Amino acid sequence: MAKRVIIVGAVALGPKVAARVMRLDPEAEVKLLDRDYIISYGGCGIPYYIGGDVADLEGLRSTSAHVLRDSRFFKNAKCVDVVHAEALAIDRRAKTLKIRHQPDGKEENLPYDKLVLATGATPVRPPLPGVDLPGVSLVANLHHAKAIKEMIAKGQVESAVVIGGGAIGLEMAEALTDLWGVETTLVEMMDQLLPPAFGSDMALLIKNHMTEKGVRVLLSERVTRILGDAQSGVQAVETSNGQIPCQLVILAVGVRPNSTLAREADLAVGRFGGIRVDEGLRTSDPDIFAGGDCIEILHKVSGETVHMPLGSLANRQGRVIGTNITGGWGRISGTVGTFCLKVFDFGIARAGLTERQAAAAGFDPVHAVVVQSDRAHFYPSQERMYVKLIADRKTRRVL
Repeated sequence: MAKRVIIVGAVALGPKVAARVMRLDPEAEVKLLDRDYIISYGGCGIPYYIGGDVADLEGLRSTSAHVLRDSRFFKNAKCVDVVHAEALAIDRRAKTLKIRHQPDGKEENLPYDKLVLATGATPVRPPLPGVDLPGVSLVANLHHAKAIKEMIAKGQVESAVVIGGGAIGLEMAEALTDLWGVETTLVEMMDQLLPPAFGSDMALLIKNHMTEKGVRVLLSERVTRILGDAQSGVQAVETSNGQIPCQLVILAVGVRPNSTLAREADLAVGRFGGIRVDEGLRTSDPDIFAGGDCIEILHKVSGETVHMPLGSLANRQGRVIGTNITGGWGRISGTVGTFCLKVFDFGIARAGLTERQAAAAGFDPVHAVVVQSDRAHFYPSQERMYVKLIADRKTRRVL
């Protein structure tokens, strides 16, 4: 069994690996590395913190018994050392990781028997004029979340623009509108919301629901620049069709796998830039594992690799990596692309492939849409439910 385990990244996958290794091999020496002092939190809960469903940031960092998951917790409860440092380079031949400690800048080479890359994903910052103005924010960590909520709570935001119609964009639009009453506009350059996740027909239902709830949704519209100055901050967003006055801009245009450390160590990466792994989540170096938002995983329906940055997958993968590091035989054969989201009063979910994705994968897709009540039609609180089933015309295989 590995005695020296170093884990780079301490948000979702990293802490899960650390806890699993120590549970299975209490004699192991585990170091959990992260540049930030805020570790082990539920990043997918950020919109709910901003929207007021989660009262404070500690709620996203605590166990179910309300114990804060900080460095002291991991040392005392898990026997894991948390090191606040930046990973600089991997020497695969010497099996060392070069790090730079925070905040003193001291550099050090740490030896390892097994190395785990849990480096996550980096949010895309579009190259727009004005993107660095005060009042323009990503939604990537708890520092961003705190700054956004403080700005709104101080009464500095009457109107906001969310750029991007993916899951984070929709959740942030709901959070701003529902609790704070901020006049919110969502701008998406594609002709529908959630383009990778849903077909245009189902996405139209979501758009209509958001419009009913007070969000202005602009599709097929491209943001060209953000207007304002360093003193006053954001004043407006300019699109291909005009200007939208606002005091806050949320950038939610997607993420990219954070695989630079792996690339520079000549580890294999996939078509989306994510680290390539096998079913045991080993990289092209058998002593280095990877999981979470920095990897690509096999889609079991299409047969292609995909980038699926989901906390649910990261936690499952963390258990598998911890099992394998300690001599077990854990496997993840892939994903079917399961994805769920709450948008105001709508619960939405999908699995498998959209028609567009199915056609791209070589299938001949056909579909049926069923509209029915989610409870018996006579029940007072029954609501309409929409279900779409997609199959391959030739083989009748459900996609």
